[in-house]
Amino acid sequence: MPLVNVKLIEGVFTPEQKREMIHRLTEAMVEIEGEALRQVTWVVVDEVKSGDWGVGGNGLTTADVHALQGRASAAA
Repeated sequence: MPLVNVKLIEGVFTPEQKREMIHRLTEAMVEIEGEALRQVTWVVVDEVKSGDWGVGGNGLTTADVHALQGRASAAA
């Protein structure tokens, strides 16, 4: 039934953070749709390769997002 698709740059969020996203997005949909649709609410997290995501004509990397978050990239 409902499908929530989340696109992220790879390596930005931890597995725990992605699980939390799935949980919270499901809860938000259940609040809107009702409890009966919980079991058929899908949340898909797609990770886009670092550098394959563009904003304003420029590629955005995992390191760029980590810099925006104010933390060092694990790849740096």
